[in-house]
Amino acid sequence: MASYSKTEEAIARLTPEQYRVTQQNGTERPGTGEHLGNKAPGIYVDVVSGEPLFASSDKYESGCGWPSFTRPIEPANVAELGDDSLGMRRVEVRSAHGDSHLGHVFPDGPPDRGGLRYCINSASLRFVPRERMEAEGYGAYLDQVEDAR
Repeated sequence: MASYSKTEEAIARLTPEQYRVTQQNGTERPGTGEHLGNKAPGIYVDVVSGEPLFASSDKYESGCGWPSFTRPIEPANVAELGDDSLGMRRVEVRSAHGDSHLGHVFPDGPPDRGGLRYCINSASLRFVPRERMEAEGYGAYLDQVEDAR
């Protein structure tokens, strides 16, 4: 089993936007994230720790302006915390091992797919295409990756 953690080297490689989002709880502007329109098969991992977070087969177009997923590929890698900022009650989503701010989860996702919408900042993710998953150590997740819907 792979070991995932936040390291000084990983933090040093982040772009200013990735740092702002993952380390300072920022949010990228809606409609601007590089992964928003990605429909290629693969998985999304934490840009800091590399821990697997979401699969392309669980990604969908929600119209919210950020990549949306119905569930994590590895629930133990996603922590959910109460967030009372901005004068409202929300549930923040963070990577469990890298402690990166990812986004928020809402109960307005597709009912036939569990009813959740994980609204995630592209800046917190690195996409690993299906054809690179084995080489990059994510082969155990190949059976969970199908063509994106």
